[in-house]
Amino acid sequence: MKNKLTVIIIAKNEEKNIGDCLDSLSWADEIVLVDDYSDDNTEKIIKSKNHKNKIKVFKKKMDKGFGDQKNFALKQATYDWVLSIDCDERVTRDLAAEIKIILSDSCFDAYYIERESYYCGYRIKFSGWQNDFVLRLFKKEKAKFSDRLVHEKVIHDNLETTVLKSKLIHKSFDTHEQVLRKINLYSTLSSLEMYKNKKTVNFFMIFLKTFSSFFKTFVVKLGFLDGKAGFMLAISNAEGVYYKYLKLFFLNRK
Repeated sequence: MKNKLTVIIIAKNEEKNIGDCLDSLSWADEIVLVDDYSDDNTEKIIKSKNHKNKIKVFKKKMDKGFGDQKNFALKQATYDWVLSIDCDERVTRDLAAEIKIILSDSCFDAYYIERESYYCGYRIKFSGWQNDFVLRLFKKEKAKFSDRLVHEKVIHDNLETTVLKSKLIHKSFDTHEQVLRKINLYSTLSSLEMYKNKKTVNFFMIFLKTFSSFFKTFVVKLGFLDGKAGFMLAISNAEGVYYKYLKLFFLNRK
């Protein structure tokens, strides 16, 4: 007997991504979408894609971070199996077909999916994005999301897991304006997370961590093999680290 699937998504001003994301999920039994009161065309696009009323939209302010928002979405899921997707990700036909087979007969509780990632239109094959496996498909009662402001993960107790053969497409950014907005948001949330955990930093540490981030991405993780895209990604990673620790420094000063 085939099990049914709920896809969960959280969104905030995703008019450039949400349409393509939902199009890649038209095969799903149910989509739970939690919107953080978008003020662009996100809501309008969602309504235009909801022909069969499979998309259940909930409004919730993301005032406790990504982990809390995704756990709220998880609680709204109707079916036993859950696929967690971000707005900048796309499920390919091959991946959808593989998931359907799993729903019919599964020997595991959860599945890792490899991501094929793009940065401002460039395919990234190195730079730390190679071998990017994320746990996204799982039985609802077996797992939940970590209660973190940012960089949340699926947490579980001794799940039997394996890896799917098909890949998940990750269109992380289309423009550098999106990169800057995400750096600002994530660095703020990361600094608050560290501040909450009583972390401290000085300017020498900020310099070391920023340089280390660039060197790790561009040299250690072979970002130079991605050419100019690898250089741009290494710079943006370093920027994220710089602002994260700079914001932490000023939080502690206050």
